[in-house]
Amino acid sequence: MIHSWRGQKKYMLNEYKILTVTHKHVRLERIADFVVTHVDDNELQEKLTNLKSQFGLDELLYVATCNRVIYLYKSAKELDLSFVTSFFQTINSSLSADYIQRIITAYEGKAAINHIYEVSSSIDSLVVGEREILRQIREGFERSEKWGLTGSSIRLLMKHLVEASKEVYAQTKIGEKQISVVSLAIRKLLESNLSKDARILLVGAGQTNLLVSKFLVKYEYTNVTVFNRSIEKAQKLAERFNANAFLLSELPSYREGFDCMIVCTGATEAIIKKPLYQQVLGDDGQEKLIVDLSIPNNVDRPVVEEFNINYIEIEDLKQLAELNLEFRKQEVGKAKILLQRQINEFQKIFQQRQITKALQSVPSEIKAIKEKALNEVFKKDLESLDDNTKALFEKMMTYMEKKCISVPMKAAKELIV
Repeated sequence: MIHSWRGQKKYMLNEYKILTVTHKHVRLERIADFVVTHVDDNELQEKLTNLKSQFGLDELLYVATCNRVIYLYKSAKELDLSFVTSFFQTINSSLSADYIQRIITAYEGKAAINHIYEVSSSIDSLVVGEREILRQIREGFERSEKWGLTGSSIRLLMKHLVEASKEVYAQTKIGEKQISVVSLAIRKLLESNLSKDARILLVGAGQTNLLVSKFLVKYEYTNVTVFNRSIEKAQKLAERFNANAFLLSELPSYREGFDCMIVCTGATEAIIKKPLYQQVLGDDGQEKLIVDLSIPNNVDRPVVEEFNINYIEIEDLKQLAELNLEFRKQEVGKAKILLQRQINEFQKIFQQRQITKALQSVPSEIKAIKEKALNEVFKKDLESLDDNTKALFEKMMTYMEKKCISVPMKAAKELIV
């Protein structure tokens, strides 16, 4: 699908183009079909350099994330289905033309600018309001610039792109209200006023509790003990805290006490049942914080109902996350208004820059015309004049030179609307 928004004036944005595949059009695991495979940065640099050269691109910016791949480039060459197909079959020869044309979205001109602005400000992100995409785009640009893949046009775009995205985050509430269940769980943990030296049991060492551990480190919780079915994973996670790690089967014999238990395993039924909980709790009658991030719940309902527990479960967190996401989406309209103003401003700046570049040679060309008139065309006529008349003539020519330079500059500025 090619989105084209071409301008009527010569100095529009038509040479900016984007080829992209996102979570909207393909399963996340299939996005890898469209990335530039590489074992290290040297190989990636070589492949991108060859890609730029093979297709005659003036500039190229490559960004690959877990939910999208972006090839932003500058070229006067026509963007059509033949080009798109050839481009991606060079990247991955196993891709069929039909598949490429169904999955890839292409943008050119102002449509390309609109798209990259909306992506960088997270309007078009998998998670609306997630700032991570702006960081990824900036890192992609810094790498591409370091490798000599980009030039002044993409550099100018990036400068204004970053400014626009920052304004969206500053002037709207698009990034407010957390929507990650883990971040929401940590927020509730913090709201419970759990002390920094609280005894925390992490039950499970998968991706969710790995993310939990990052937050715990961030907020300086260090008294952590890890339990998991695999001791290797438990030990790796415990290293973050210089803590102890045990097999999940050892939990019933654990007698060191706890203040908070964060549970997330792959079990398909509750594993923290009443007898086990009572064993771990012992005679401690203090209220405990239990965070259950498992689907289905890993904490049995009788434990929640019969013990002194502040219970946080994933279902409540998911509902809150959905409400927060809806709140963020309501801010998208405000963000688009801000972006459109920024895009219009960038378009003017880009046009001014293009016109200035095009007129750079005008002063020297006019000066050369003047010199030729004085030294060749009218040389004999000038020799017959007295010194005062010669000086006046040269003064008039210099005046005309300056005026001839200013006229096209003024006319060029009037072209920019």
